[in-house]
Amino acid sequence: MTIQTEAEFRSSFVREAAGLRHYPALVLNADYRPLSYYPLSLWPWQEAVKAAFLDRVSIVAVYDQVVRSQRHEIRIPSVVVLKDYVKPQKRVAFTRFNLFLRDEFRCQYCGSPHDLTFDHVVPRSRGGTTSWENVVAACSPCNLRKANKSLKASGLKLMRPPRRPTAEEMRNAGRRFPPNHLHESWVDYLYWDAELET
Repeated sequence: MTIQTEAEFRSSFVREAAGLRHYPALVLNADYRPLSYYPLSLWPWQEAVKAAFLDRVSIVAVYDQVVRSQRHEIRIPSVVVLKDYVKPQKRVAFTRFNLFLRDEFRCQYCGSPHDLTFDHVVPRSRGGTTSWENVVAACSPCNLRKANKSLKASGLKLMRPPRRPTAEEMRNAGRRFPPNHLHESWVDYLYWDAELET
């Protein structure tokens, strides 16, 4: 028997896009919040059905489509809620993707959303570290312009100073970048704390 680490367990709720082409299920924690906003916590319909049969989730919304076995017929779940609460991760991993998400997928020098890479504000050749506090998203032209120069010498200015984001900040950032496909049954759970129109 293999034991999953906490990170593996948490990432098991987020699946690759190939398995999500048809009827993905939004996976909510026991508190009815998505486990992850970006990437959105989704399961292929097969896993959602299996988890429902194993009594690990409750189905709260369904698609119109039905799947059948010899003994059962079930509408494909579109939203499921875990029966056991999964503690949210407090530490934000320092990854390329999370860096881009923190910086809202924009160059921190010019604001361009195109051709993104990353840049060390204080170049490594000058003692700069690869950390949240020293690395920013940068488009290739700005990155080439800055090269291994200081900010002052390059003539570039940061839109905002880089810093370590909190898990809550990253969740909020993820909510600003919805995936290409949002099923109507998901909206109430993705934006449950949005201000209601009067």
